[in-house]
Amino acid sequence: MSKSEKQVKRTRDLYQSAEKIYPRQVHGLFARLRVLSVWALLGFFYIGPWLTWDGRQAILLDLPARQFHLFGITFWPQDFIFLTAILIIAALALFFFTSVAGRLWCGFACPQTVWTETFIWIERFVEGDRNQRMKLDKQPWSVRKVSIKATKHFLWLSFALFTGYTFVGFFSPIKELTVDLIEWTLGPWEMFWVFFYALATYGNAGWLREQVCLYMCPYARFQSAMFDEETLIIAYDEKRGESRGHRKKDDTEYKIKGLGDCIDCKQCVHVCPTGIDIRNGLQYECIACAACIDVCDDVMDKMGYDKGLIRYSTENAMKGKPTKVLRPKTILYGSLLTGLLIAFFVSLAYRTPIELDIIRDRQRLYVETDQGLIQNVYTIKVANMAQVAHNYRLTVAGLPDIELVGETEFSVDSGKIKTLTFRVAVDPGDLTNTVNDLYFTIQSTDDETIEQTQESRFIGPALGR
Repeated sequence: MSKSEKQVKRTRDLYQSAEKIYPRQVHGLFARLRVLSVWALLGFFYIGPWLTWDGRQAILLDLPARQFHLFGITFWPQDFIFLTAILIIAALALFFFTSVAGRLWCGFACPQTVWTETFIWIERFVEGDRNQRMKLDKQPWSVRKVSIKATKHFLWLSFALFTGYTFVGFFSPIKELTVDLIEWTLGPWEMFWVFFYALATYGNAGWLREQVCLYMCPYARFQSAMFDEETLIIAYDEKRGESRGHRKKDDTEYKIKGLGDCIDCKQCVHVCPTGIDIRNGLQYECIACAACIDVCDDVMDKMGYDKGLIRYSTENAMKGKPTKVLRPKTILYGSLLTGLLIAFFVSLAYRTPIELDIIRDRQRLYVETDQGLIQNVYTIKVANMAQVAHNYRLTVAGLPDIELVGETEFSVDSGKIKTLTFRVAVDPGDLTNTVNDLYFTIQSTDDETIEQTQESRFIGPALGR
């Protein structure tokens, strides 16, 4: 083949239409685990907005009110550090589990995998198994074919719309959303996001499917940077399986003929949701769903061979070398993940639902009163991040006989910020420095566990003036 012919071939392969994949249904241990994972994740997604806690929606990301309600905790913009911590923990968890067990996330927990699996179940329910679906697509259009396809897409769209409605229910109270939906009085943004997320679900899980994993997901591209020879991957035992060849079940002399245990039934290809042949080695298209393991074990069992021709293993194990789960990479990821989790939950446990900001008046350094006292002016901002209103008392310490002039006891409603102005007066004889440390403490009078202290500065005249 000439150089120009190779270029033409590469161009044709690059721009050719993707062939539709018809994954066959498979049964086995990993298939059951995947079904369990799908049910658990979808169950949490669809039931989550309907859970209640203390008379309100348990999980509500209320963006207009700038409040994230997660069961008994309400997060505010001031708690942005917790969101940052969650994202870092999620990234480290992904790195850790990928370095240990490959693409577990992709095969069992990724939303694209979960919803695609659900859409394939619907397709299988309406159109039949793999052979029936392939036969149906090859048939010319008829009333029967149109009715079957229309039924499938109607169910897909209905499920996608329900998904979009549930998604919006995490951001807008779902009971009110349901009433507005029934009365067809949804707001423009709610309407937009219901249809947008429904369209995304219908398009990604119904039409694009494996194309998202192959061409759109960045994880498939950089996962190899986290793999090493000790990482668990789905591997085909080439030494045991080659050479491939068909044979009868009762053929006991196949090894004399130079054949391995692989009977070249191609069932591992037929069940693969991305359409790859795992026998060609590790490929970035593999999402580690382990469907090929289940079907190959089933075939080996029927042939009377040992299971595990395709199995979870490591490169070192396939080469006969010892495998180490604990190695520098996994120890580092595991240690960082454990440390961050401990720090996160400790911080969450000691989090106080109050925010205190002290702003000293910088226009005047200090004021001398008629009584000869030195005063500094402060603006106090108190944010009540609790789910109920609280009464508070403000005190100040740091200097002898200090006097706080202003409304020291007040109440703040839930989710509100109260701004107050105070004057702090000190006898100049008690000042030992020009700049002195002050400590403002605010404490709830109806819940003494809610307390916060902030440091500030008190400025007086230069000593010896």
